[in-house]
Amino acid sequence: MMAQETEVHVARQPIFDCNQNVFGYELLFRSKVANAYDGTDGDHATNSVVANSFLLIGMENLTNGKKAFINFTANSLKNEIPSMLPKELIAVEILENIEPDQPVIAACQKLKQGGYCLVLDDFVFKPKFMPFVELADIIKVDFRLTPPDERKALLDRCKNYPIKFLAEKVETHADFQAALQMGYSYFQGYFFCKPVVLSSKDIPSYKINYLSILREINQPYLEFSQLEAIIKRDVSLSYNLLKFINSAFFGLSNKIQSLRQALTLLGQKELSKWASLMALKGMGNHKPGELILNSLVRARFAENLAGINLSKQQTSNAFLMGMLSHLDALLDRPLPEILKEIALDEEIKDALLSIKPNRLGLIYKLMQAYERGEWETISRFTRAMAIQEYQVSQSYQKALIWAHEFINTN
Repeated sequence: MMAQETEVHVARQPIFDCNQNVFGYELLFRSKVANAYDGTDGDHATNSVVANSFLLIGMENLTNGKKAFINFTANSLKNEIPSMLPKELIAVEILENIEPDQPVIAACQKLKQGGYCLVLDDFVFKPKFMPFVELADIIKVDFRLTPPDERKALLDRCKNYPIKFLAEKVETHADFQAALQMGYSYFQGYFFCKPVVLSSKDIPSYKINYLSILREINQPYLEFSQLEAIIKRDVSLSYNLLKFINSAFFGLSNKIQSLRQALTLLGQKELSKWASLMALKGMGNHKPGELILNSLVRARFAENLAGINLSKQQTSNAFLMGMLSHLDALLDRPLPEILKEIALDEEIKDALLSIKPNRLGLIYKLMQAYERGEWETISRFTRAMAIQEYQVSQSYQKALIWAHEFINTN
C-alpha cells in the first residue's frame, strides 16, 4: 500500500496579481489510493497525498517559491493537516461544501493565529458563512458560475473586512478587465493564453524578426553553417548562447569564449532547440512571464511523453509542438495564420490545429487535460497512447524542473 501512496498526480494552475505576475499556484491532486476509498479513509488518503507530494516532488519544483493554494476537507482541517506544511508556502483553501461548525471554526482560528493564509473556495454568500468571512484573507469567486451583478455585490458585502478577492475561471481578457475594474486583486484562469488578435501590420518589428529566425531555424534541411550564420547575425542570441553554455546548467570546467566552440558543444539538434526557445522569449516581451514558462513546460512535457514509445523524429517534433502551442498569444495573431509562415512538419501543424488525428495530437490534448486537472480525460488518453499514468506525472514533474532551470539560466 505504501508504494501506491507515492503514485501522486499533481498539476498546477497559475494565480496572477493585477500586473499579471504570478502570485501563486493552485495545486490539483489525484491519487489512486485516494480514489479507492471514501469517507474518512478518503480524507486520510488525500492528506497523505498532500504531505507526500511535498516530500517526493518538492515545493520548489512545484511552485518555484510561490504560494501553493491547496484544497482541504473538513476532516483535514480538524486534524490539523495544513499545519504540517510551511505557512510561508501555502494558502489553505476551505472548500465550499464545508459547514462552519464549531470544530472547523476552531481549527481555522488556530491556523489564522499561526499566520496561515485562509482562502474561501468557490464562495457563494450565505449568512451562516460569516464566521469564515471574518477569518478569510482571500475569497475566490467562480466567474463562470457567478452572475455579473453578484460578482461585484460580494465585494460590497465584505468591504468592512480586510479581504482580497480572487476571480477564478477567468477565460478571456474581457473577463480579466471586468474583474480588475470591479476591484479583484487576483485572477485564475487561462485568459493569459488567449491572443488579443491584431493585424499583421500592428506586430512590432522585433517580433517579426524573431518570427523570421524561428522560421529559418526550423527549416527541414537546415545545415549547421546556416544555423551558425543565423545566430551570429543576432547580437542578443550570440551573447545569450555564450552565457548559456558557461552557466551551471552545463557545469563545464573551462570557460567557453568562442561562438564556434559553443555551437559545436551543443550540436545542431540542441542548438536549434535553444535558438527556438530564445526566439520565443524574444517574442514574449510585454507578455506574462508565465506564458513563456508554460510554453517551455509544454515543450519538455511533450518531448518526455513522446520519448516513451515514439520515434526520435516524433519526439523532436513533440518538443517543437509544445513550444509553439502558445504562439498565437505571444504574437496576438490566429495560430493558423502564423503556422502558414513557418516551415513545420505537417504532423505538428495537424496536431496544433486539430486537422488530422495523430500521436502528437493525443499528446497535445493530454497536456491540456493535465494542466486543468481533468483526471478522467487523462486516463482515457493514456489508454489510447498505451502509456502508464505514472509516466505522465513523472514527465510533467521533470518538465517543471527543466523549465524553471532554463528560465533561471537565461
